[in-house]
Amino acid sequence: MRRIGILTAGGDTPALNATIHGAVVRANALKIEVYGIIKGFSGMLNPRVPHVHLNPLFSTIPELSPVVGGTLLGASRTYIHAHDHETVQEVACRLEKLGIEGLICIGGDGTINGMQPLSDCFPTVLGPKTIDNDLGLNYAEEATEWMREAGPAAGRFTYRKLPGRPEMELEEIINYATPGYATAVYVAAASGIQRIRTTAESHRRIAIVEVMGRDSGYIALGSAYGQPDIILVPEVPLNYHRFEQRVRELYELQKHVVIVVGEGVVDEQGQSLGAISKSTDPAGNVTFSGAADALKQMLCKTIGDDYFVERRRNESADSAVFTRKLGHTQRGGRPILFDRFHASQLGGKAVDVLVEGFNNCVVTLQWTAGRGFYVDSIAANKLRDQWGIIHPRQLHHSLYDPHRFQPSRLGVEFLLPIFTNAIGADDLEEVRLHQFNPGNLTRRYQSVNVDIQKRLRYL
Repeated sequence: MRRIGILTAGGDTPALNATIHGAVVRANALKIEVYGIIKGFSGMLNPRVPHVHLNPLFSTIPELSPVVGGTLLGASRTYIHAHDHETVQEVACRLEKLGIEGLICIGGDGTINGMQPLSDCFPTVLGPKTIDNDLGLNYAEEATEWMREAGPAAGRFTYRKLPGRPEMELEEIINYATPGYATAVYVAAASGIQRIRTTAESHRRIAIVEVMGRDSGYIALGSAYGQPDIILVPEVPLNYHRFEQRVRELYELQKHVVIVVGEGVVDEQGQSLGAISKSTDPAGNVTFSGAADALKQMLCKTIGDDYFVERRRNESADSAVFTRKLGHTQRGGRPILFDRFHASQLGGKAVDVLVEGFNNCVVTLQWTAGRGFYVDSIAANKLRDQWGIIHPRQLHHSLYDPHRFQPSRLGVEFLLPIFTNAIGADDLEEVRLHQFNPGNLTRRYQSVNVDIQKRLRYL
């Protein structure tokens, strides 16, 4: 194999450049050229296929830095559909003209689906990325623990997760942690919860912090490092009566409460608190837009103004309860050490998988007590259910204690390997040296897009 392509698709994460860097470093050692496709699958749909030679003379270009968040290649949520055979053939022909013999796609479940039809034309492999940590399985047979039901529209279906196994072992997890997850948790715990805590404590208020994760509660679970009083995850329907009772208990005790809510939290009828509109993103996912706000309205209604006024702590329930949505701050910025290191390892593994002749595979980060973290690979079809659908991995119920609204003992054991020593000394030094660098006041931000534009090539 003399030349491979690489692209980034879907939403951005802090560790995309680190994955690309790991792939290029490994390709340099094997004397393989790497072409970076601009803007993911969208770039391949462009007849000119804008691309960048990432390792001329088998030397990594200086613009590619593993400590910079986002992706120098750009990303999009445009995908290639398997039924569009004409487009698939056109894309394959373009890549063949570029001399590309294999393709690394860095992304999540939507990217796997976009990669699938291309795997019939040339070797492909997925480098996983998602801050949600929802790409993988809790155990091998979980992929088939789904039920398909007829949807409201003819020919459309809905899918429902079956209960599955009540217990699991951590060493069974396929793809233990995805690049970007650790940094997202760091942002949620440090910037989101710990800094909100002192405001809520000082002003006798109830703070509701909404974190990302869609239908998976991994970021919410990891936010336990910020010591919130209550954590709500999407996988466990909200028992509102018990939740409100716990909020009252904590407020009476400490005169403030900090709550973390995953954006996909549902009520006891299975209705999402945050999906207040039926809009979807380009990948077809419902756009969540208000779990924290919905929870605030519920608390204000049931607790009422008199509760706070009588205690002389606030003028009304509306002023006593406030929300903060962390949003895209969890996606961006410098990746912490855990993400940088393992993303680079996964990028290198993706190159090896292609060279070894495998196709339609996903490289994974595994963990055992004896070996610690190590990289491996799995056939992409192992992640699909019996109808060929890849579902986001959900937080296993054994990792969460719904009575305490906190991680269970096993949940704590799950988090420890990821976050113990997840922050490097250089991460702290970066803050000390560069956060308040005097040059920041007078020097404009230097975007990598400017320099990459100078390197662009076209078919």
